[in-house]
Amino acid sequence: MSYLSLFITGFIAATLLPASSEVLLLALFQQGLSPLLLWLSATAGNTLGSCVNWYLGREILRFQHRRWFPVSSDSLQRAQQHFKRYGYWSLLFAWLPVVGDPLTFVAGILRMRFSVFVVLVLAGKGLRYAVLMWLASRLFTG
Repeated sequence: MSYLSLFITGFIAATLLPASSEVLLLALFQQGLSPLLLWLSATAGNTLGSCVNWYLGREILRFQHRRWFPVSSDSLQRAQQHFKRYGYWSLLFAWLPVVGDPLTFVAGILRMRFSVFVVLVLAGKGLRYAVLMWLASRLFTG
């Protein structure tokens, strides 16, 4: 059940909803649960949440001329220009607070190839969780 909770928390944290999977990951890690299963649960959930953002970005443009559309065309254009300037490699930083979730959303808007998107996001998020657990292992074992 702990691994499922971590997966769900990771998923939610990767969407535009506020959540933090790192706190739960570290708490479960400190309890002695399997590091590999913790890493897999957090990474898979967080990556899948980013895939939802990509899909939403891909589909949302058909609604951009509606009155209720949440983003102005200027803001949307600026986000697209920033993404194009820094390129696909910026998705390695999709785990960063504040900018990470919008990056994955804009990648969908720009119709980035899904296979490349998944590889880059998975690599960045997986590495982040691995480094976090490695640091925690150094701190918890003294």
